[in-house]
Amino acid sequence: MLIRRPSDIPSSEITPESVYLNRRQWMKGAAGLGAIALSGGALAEPVHMAPADPKGPAWLKNQIGKATPAADSKEELTPYQHVTTYNNFYEFGYDKSDPSNKSGKLSTDPWQVEIAGEVAKPGKYNLEDILKGVTLEERVYRLRCVEAWSMVIPWIGFPLADLLKRFEPTSKAKYVAFTTLKRPEEMPGQKARLSTIQWPYREGLRLDEAMHPLTLLAVGLYGKILPNQNGAPLRLVVPWKYGFKSIKSIVKIELTETQPYTSWSAIAPEEYGFYANVNPKVDHPRWSQAQERRLPSGLLRPNIIPTQMFNGYAEQVASLYNGMDLRTFY
Repeated sequence: MLIRRPSDIPSSEITPESVYLNRRQWMKGAAGLGAIALSGGALAEPVHMAPADPKGPAWLKNQIGKATPAADSKEELTPYQHVTTYNNFYEFGYDKSDPSNKSGKLSTDPWQVEIAGEVAKPGKYNLEDILKGVTLEERVYRLRCVEAWSMVIPWIGFPLADLLKRFEPTSKAKYVAFTTLKRPEEMPGQKARLSTIQWPYREGLRLDEAMHPLTLLAVGLYGKILPNQNGAPLRLVVPWKYGFKSIKSIVKIELTETQPYTSWSAIAPEEYGFYANVNPKVDHPRWSQAQERRLPSGLLRPNIIPTQMFNGYAEQVASLYNGMDLRTFY
């Protein structure tokens, strides 16, 4: 299916195709960029180079290498080193650099995903079997964090709908629940005494959101296997929602009749709603959502841009919420 790119991307944001194709030269130049400023104007964090070639099985590297190129990959991309060193993945710690610095011990091969709940074909499936016969594709999506920073990332993956259809949801299925890996010996953040998260991390979507053609299961980015810090080996990408909805390192997908438990909504429901749609008109209780910092962005060269409704994907997804009060269902 052709995924339409929002029509508001100006020509000034276009990156020449040669920049992306010649990744090594481009990344070498990106290595000289300054540190990224934190939310609220704090001092910038150091940026460390991510591994050039993330760990992963040869079969997955081969399959990613055959992915269909993005039809519309002209929006300016966030440099690879920023995408892979500025992360929220609290299983490894709360600092932005913790995931890249502390995820090296995470073993992602072999990997199984349990399909459960209201489906005709439940079971545990190896990742290799899940991806068998799947044509991967590249999609360039905006990623908007609830903390008001953003990126543009070329993901490699396939529609979540394609996976769900294979396991035949029953007529009772109304929602899809996702669970992240719990492995404290390899994910040090899960051992933190002061953590407010009840591990494992969990998220969820309404079934029609999960079946929307924009909703992606990603196994790679920038033509490479997903690094551990970005949710290897399998993560969700829902580009019109705040980033915490795009759960990482998925080990269970369950179809349910009722709205599932989701971690951040349980911890602070007044701040992080179940829907978490990007909405510049609905502020976080502690900061505005009207603008965002598009990385790379620093104290000397801030890159502040207006936030778009549904993160720029309103044309594709607004109909999912017809008749809903988006201030109540935030």
